[in-house]
Amino acid sequence: MPGPRKKKRAQGEVELNLAAMLDMAFQLLAFFILTFKPAPVEGDVVLRMPPPMPTTILKNAEALGSNEKNTNPVQGLTSLVITVVGDDSGTMKMLAVGDTTVGGLEDLDRKLKSVLGDQGTGFDQVLIQVSANLNYEELMQVIDVCTRQKLAEGQRLSKLSFVQLPGG
Repeated sequence: MPGPRKKKRAQGEVELNLAAMLDMAFQLLAFFILTFKPAPVEGDVVLRMPPPMPTTILKNAEALGSNEKNTNPVQGLTSLVITVVGDDSGTMKMLAVGDTTVGGLEDLDRKLKSVLGDQGTGFDQVLIQVSANLNYEELMQVIDVCTRQKLAEGQRLSKLSFVQLPGG
């Protein structure tokens, strides 16, 4: 006589507890976000300016330096020169429009509006001279101020050129 038969259990489906898995995933995500410390070099972009190139337009079509008798070599140039110098930490130390030093970005904005908006000046482009140690973010703020300007004819200033100041 055979022994009592064992009853087979009904094989049900295995359920995964998704709440626990999601909880663990978010805990791991929070851990990695809170413990991540980027190296300070990751946010630092070394500013390498292109070599100096002549970008000005001469109204009299005379090549720069070709006439030794020219007593006013700036005559006929249509570029407004902005000089931006950075200190050792890369922040903006000095900002000038032509030979005039301006106090900051707001003063630069006012100066550019008065100079570029004047019909008599004839500037149609801006040449930005930059020291090599200036942070990229500082230069971008100057560029932003320049691109918001309008010329005397009412069109936006779109011609920007850059040159690195000699000697860093």
